Amino acid sequence: MNSRDEDFNVRLGRIRDRGGGKSFIDQVLRAASKADHGVSSAASMTQTLRHGHSTFGRGRAAFGRSRLFAGHRRVVVKARVVRHRGHAFRSAPLSAHIAYLERDGVTRDGEKAHMFTAADDRAEAADFARRGHDDRHHFRFIVAPEDAAEMTDVRAFTRDLVAQMERDLGTRLDWVAVDHWNTDNPHVHLLVQGVAVDGSDLVISRDYISRGLRSRGEETCFDRARQTRGRSALARAVEAERWTLLDVAIRMVVDETSFIDLARTR
Repeated sequence: MNSRDEDFNVRLGRIRDRGGGKSFIDQVLRAASKADHGVSSAASMTQTLRHGHSTFGRGRAAFGRSRLFAGHRRVVVKARVVRHRGHAFRSAPLSAHIAYLERDGVTRDGEKAHMFTAADDRAEAADFARRGHDDRHHFRFIVAPEDAAEMTDVRAFTRDLVAQMERDLGTRLDWVAVDHWNTDNPHVHLLVQGVAVDGSDLVISRDYISRGLRSRGEETCFDRARQTRGRSALARAVEAERWTLLDVAIRMVVDETSFIDLARTR
């Protein structure tokens, strides 16, 4: 099986670097095109970004209402729609693709990878492949946050992102994912069945795939970083041997006997 379809490396510069070299996005589009089977090129992907808004597909309304997030944490998203039939869209079967993704030496610890879902850290990937056997298509996403190596929980990030996708698309998604750490840029392979919860074909707006999902990924990175900073600050306040804002908050809710009524503080 051709491994070029699965992984790509992104050489990141400083976020605020405005040097004369090619932009971060240009480099990613070029790298993504090399990882594909000629289905799309960097030029065609750039043209997709410049064309007018799509007029059909789920996520169109959500994309139109939301402002593109201009955060400090960039996320690269490479997407493919893989048809299960026909000659124009040949690709490796889903089961073979999953077997390749669950290979040795790609976890953070260099161990064999395993698919995960919203609820399970070791999903039955074979069942996922069987469920989608008769579908018209499925989606393959590669999601690469630029600071993935510093993330404490890439799987939690992925689950948060998919939950936001479900809200945007108005349907529950049947998905599995795996995180890979065998390249310079850790990334997540996300597979989504091409059927909505009502049994209809899942058609996602071109705008959402090309720009909206990337924007949601950046929002999710920003939110998780903010939550991590909050938890770290709270942990430091708990361990500090001095008067902190946590002590002030506790002092404000204690009664005259120096007890806290938890029922009253809810």
